Formats: sequence, C-alpha cells, structure tokens
Amino acid sequence: MTNSLSPMITVDLDLVRKYDISAPRYTSYPTAVEFRDYAKAGSLLEHVDRSNRDASLPLSLYYHLPFCETLCWFCGCTTVITLNHKNSGHYLDYLEKEVEMLAPRVHPDRLVRQLHYGGGTPTFFQPKELKRLDALTRRYFKFASDAELSVEVDPRRLSLDQVIALRESGFTRASLGVQDFNPKVQEAVHRIQPRELTAQAIAWLRAEGFTSINLDLIYGLPYQTVDTFRETLEQVIELNPDRLAVFSYAHVPWMKPAQKILERESALPSPETKLAMLKLITETLTSQDYVYIGMDHFAKQSDELALAQRARTLQRNFQGYSTRAGAEILAFGLSAISQTPHSYRQNHKTLPGYYGALDRNESPVVRGRELTGEDCRRREIIMRVMCHLSLNYAALSHEFGFDFPGHYSREIALLRPLADDGLVNLSPAGLNVTDLGRLFLRNIAVCFDAYYSTEAKRHSRTV
Repeated sequence: MTNSLSPMITVDLDLVRKYDISAPRYTSYPTAVEFRDYAKAGSLLEHVDRSNRDASLPLSLYYHLPFCETLCWFCGCTTVITLNHKNSGHYLDYLEKEVEMLAPRVHPDRLVRQLHYGGGTPTFFQPKELKRLDALTRRYFKFASDAELSVEVDPRRLSLDQVIALRESGFTRASLGVQDFNPKVQEAVHRIQPRELTAQAIAWLRAEGFTSINLDLIYGLPYQTVDTFRETLEQVIELNPDRLAVFSYAHVPWMKPAQKILERESALPSPETKLAMLKLITETLTSQDYVYIGMDHFAKQSDELALAQRARTLQRNFQGYSTRAGAEILAFGLSAISQTPHSYRQNHKTLPGYYGALDRNESPVVRGRELTGEDCRRREIIMRVMCHLSLNYAALSHEFGFDFPGHYSREIALLRPLADDGLVNLSPAGLNVTDLGRLFLRNIAVCFDAYYSTEAKRHSRTV
C-alpha cells in the first residue's frame, strides 16, 4: 500500500518528460468540455428534486464572486474587471434572486456541510456585503454544527474589518493567492504583491481565529528561474501555511486572450526549467512537514486535507480537493457549476446573460450534463484514484454489480506501462498509486476516461 504519510518524493525528470501530456484536471467527470447547451434548465433542475428524496444527503454551497479591480495576466478564471464597487451590491441582488429561486426545491432538513466563496476576488466585497451574503445563506439553508467555511482572499484587497466580518460569519479557512514573491515576476504578470502584504493578511487571519491557511503558487511564469523560485519557496515556508497549492502555469491564450501579453515578455521559462522547478517544489516541500496530496496540492500531516485522504473522506470537485465527500454542490453566481449525484449544471458566463435570465424569472443555468450509469461508475473510479490513491477490485465489483477487472480489462491493460515505470502497483486485488505516482495522477486517471482523446488539445499539460 502507498505510505499515507508520503515521505520525501524524489522526482525522476525522465519520467516527467515521458508523461507530460495534455489531460484533464478531473475536477469533474465527465469534464466541463463534455457539457452541452440547454435551451431550458428543466431537466437539469429535476435532478435537484430527485436528490431531495434523501434528506440526509449533505450540501456543499458555492458562491462565485467574480469581481477584480485589476486583471492578473496569467489568470484563467471567469472574472469581471472593475473599479466600481457599486457592482458588488447589484450582483448580490441577483444572487438573492437565484437563491430564492432554487432554495424551495431543497429539502429543509438537509444540512450544509461546506461553504466556499470563490472568485474573482471575494474580498472585493465590503464587510457589510459579506455579512449580507451570510445572512442570505442562513435564511434559506441550515448548517451542520461542524460545517467547513472557506474563502479565497487577495492580500492586496483585504482589510481587518473584512477578516472580522468573515470570521463572525463562521469562516475558518482561507486561501491566499501569492503566485511568486519575486518583484520582477510580479511586475511581468501584473500582480504587485510584496511579501509584507501577504504576511499581514496571514497575521490578521490567524489572530481572528482562522485555523487553516492555504497559499497558491504558480511556476512557469515569466522570469522565473529555479533559483528565484527557491527563494519564494523559502519565504513561503517561513510563513508556515497549513496547505499549499503549487500550480503549473497553464498557457491557454486561445481561451484567455490576456495571456498573449505574457508571450510578448519572451521570458516564459523553458520546458526544462519548468521541470527543474517541479522537482524543486516537490522535493523541498515533501522534505519538510508537507504531504503531497496529489494534483499540485500539499498539506501538513496534521491538516484536515491529509487526514481526510487517510480516512478516505477526501473528494475532488470544481473547487479542487475537498474534505467533505458525498455532498451535493449547489453553486450560485456567474459561471458557477452545480453537481447532483447524476448531473452537472452551469450558469451563464456573462453578466448580461446571468442577469437577463433572472430578470425573466428563469434559471440562469445554460449548460450541463446528465450522467449515464457508466458515467457515474467511471466518475467514482477516477475520484478514488485522485483522492484515495487506490482501487479495490472486489469492493468495486460488489458496488457496481459486475466483475470489475473483467469489465475494465482494457483500461487495466493501459495501466501496465505506468506500472512498469513505478507509478502504480497492480495486482489481481487492485491498484495502488505509489508515492512517485502522485505526480502523475492525471496520467493514471485518463486510462479510465471514456471521452479522452490523445489528439484533442482541449486541456492543459500535466506538467
């Protein structure tokens, strides 16, 4: 079995080169590229009604708060750039309309186990607006006593009053965007954020009772080198975050035109430099007190993320890794994606579309996917690979009602070259991801993806 405490991982760069392919990040299965347009959201919303037959099914709420004062040129998120803070109050008016429309379909006894504010920049919203959103949520939903509340924070747009408002609303987890502490890199990507700002934000959050702090970093940005990123890592470790998400920069200018600006910098690191940075990141953090969860995520061994992985309660969704498995996701706001046991649904990606639908008293859902039984089975397989790092064939055979290794013999055969390279251990009883294999979870997962094509360049590189 894989050592759940994940000792220091030594990165084999030859293997990284071999397995650097275009592949999904599997925040869902089927992935969002398989969604289709829906003229009416009726059939997708029926899945909400269907899941409410089980009042014990927990809820995970997500609010997409899209506003940012400035655009970071590396950003791949759905954002609205504005300096006009009146927009946030107007947006809350429409969030309230959407909640009022959906909440009556939700069984009143279902408990919210998780709430997340994502962006954009949730801290674009002022303290009174954050309190207003909290009051709206609690008016329509009932929270479990141990519910986890988390928020994304931009240290450049944060006040102590906002921290207090969030903590009074029950938030205990915060994720801070950092990306890089090097001033030249920050200038190149249009995100000036001195280390002191980040340190001040962390100090405020800790002082007000936040118990988990995550920092986001990105490697592969202009002017980054192995040496400069080593300096950033050293400063980050000094700040002592509970979790780290260290992403490979996904250069997708055909989807995010602002990224073309970075091409003009002519300073994006070479593929070899990126590989060396990946090796540095993985070996540095796993030599400290951090467990490599997988998919760019690291957590202290005592952090709930690492504990959830060991307890097999970890799951993966559109917010990344989550400690509350089995929850239905109700997502509100621009471009937000909801999930029931048998469907996904996504809202309009533009404010005119989102506002217009709600002005017509219509659901803002515009795209989605209804899952077949085989979709659900493959989703479960991929999520267990990504979260539990193993597959038990006998347990899955019992769960699915057929012989798992027989039914998925083709997929298991695709795994054999990965086993030869030491990424997985295969046996008649099942599959276990090795410590080295945690770097290649996307490569392992694609073996079970019925929609994956090696020729379709619809996804970011695995490295």
